[in-house]
This record gives sequence, structure tokens and C-alpha cells, in this order.
Amino acid sequence: MKLEIARGVFLAGALAVASLALVVWEQPRTQVLSAVQGEHCPLPRVAKSTTAARPDHDLLLFMFGMSQGLKPQS
Repeated sequence: MKLEIARGVFLAGALAVASLALVVWEQPRTQVLSAVQGEHCPLPRVAKSTTAARPDHDLLLFMFGMSQGLKPQS
């Protein structure tokens, strides 16, 4: 097989893979969640939680402290 033909086949294959990746790439759109749709806000499709989430108060305190540390000291 000639080098030019091999390059052409490789280029066509690379474009096919890139096109297929672009087609199957799913990125969520920006949207506003409202309570009109139901009593609770809808969860994304990828969220698979079977138990109720409880906040970790130590983590919340840590995040608050980190956000306060980012403010200027002036």
C-alpha cells in the first residue's frame, strides 16, 4: 500500500472517530428549575440516589471558612 493511500485512510478514520465522538457527546443545557413541575425539583438523569442526602455540618463549616478566607483583608 502506498504511503499516500495509507495517510488518506488514516485521515478518514480519524475524522470518522472525531465525528462519532461529537455526535455522542451529551452536555446538559442551562435551564431554570422551578417548583411548577412538581413538589420537588427534578434530579438530573445521572443522579441515582436512593437515600435522602443529609448535609455534613463539618464540611459546610469548612466551606464557609474557606469562602471567608478569600475576602481581602483591607
